[in-house]
Amino acid sequence: MKLVSWNVNGLRAVHNKGVFLPLLAEHAPDVLLLQETKALFEQLPGPIQDVEGYQVRIHGARRKGSRGVAIYTREEPDEWFEGLGKKEFDEEGRVLGARFGDVVVISAYFPNSQAEGKRIDYRLRFGATMRRFLGRLAKDGLHVVLTGDFNVSHFPIDLARPKPNEKNPGYLPEEREWMTGFLDSGYVDTWRRANPELAHVYTWWSYRAGARARNVGWRLDYCCVDEELWPRVSDARIYGDVLGSDHCPVGIEVAMPGR
Repeated sequence: MKLVSWNVNGLRAVHNKGVFLPLLAEHAPDVLLLQETKALFEQLPGPIQDVEGYQVRIHGARRKGSRGVAIYTREEPDEWFEGLGKKEFDEEGRVLGARFGDVVVISAYFPNSQAEGKRIDYRLRFGATMRRFLGRLAKDGLHVVLTGDFNVSHFPIDLARPKPNEKNPGYLPEEREWMTGFLDSGYVDTWRRANPELAHVYTWWSYRAGARARNVGWRLDYCCVDEELWPRVSDARIYGDVLGSDHCPVGIEVAMPGR
């Protein structure tokens, strides 16, 4: 199963730029997981509501035009998961999951802790709630692929300018500690596991000052799996040449025996 995850920073916007449907045609993922869709299903243009070969589901934010996650899938899932069961997060449209056999794939848009850590407590509560949600899935004997915009660069190698950003959102000590704890609890950052020392590879670049052209970026987007699923993972990738958003897509392939 080929999985691709992308923070589109506005699904209608990337469609209007002529990027979205060509991405689907070129890379042909079995499951495409999106973040920051900024639209409800009924607000989508017809061509991306009804994409041949795919069905789409969106978990939108209560406030229109903000946040939101979506999944385009070729195969009907065995089960859908919408939200984390906590109003403070679910009303912002941050989590959507689909189960295929013993694997649950999740599109997650982690909160930005904002300037001066204004929303760090909310961000950490979200992380703790996510950990509990994943724990319940594990108790049910399910594997997890957690994809999306985690809004954190874990290590200095994961952003172009670590030192000047030590007090900035996305690289705060509390956020990085959460990521360490999450991985230590039995999960794998698939791209970093496959590329332990590869530097200067990012998934987000500011629109300001030509940051993308100069590759002054951050690795904020991840495909994480539980350790037991890791042997079934191949081709962990970052699609740095895909334009249309301030983020680029990331992806993996997961062996799905019997499907």
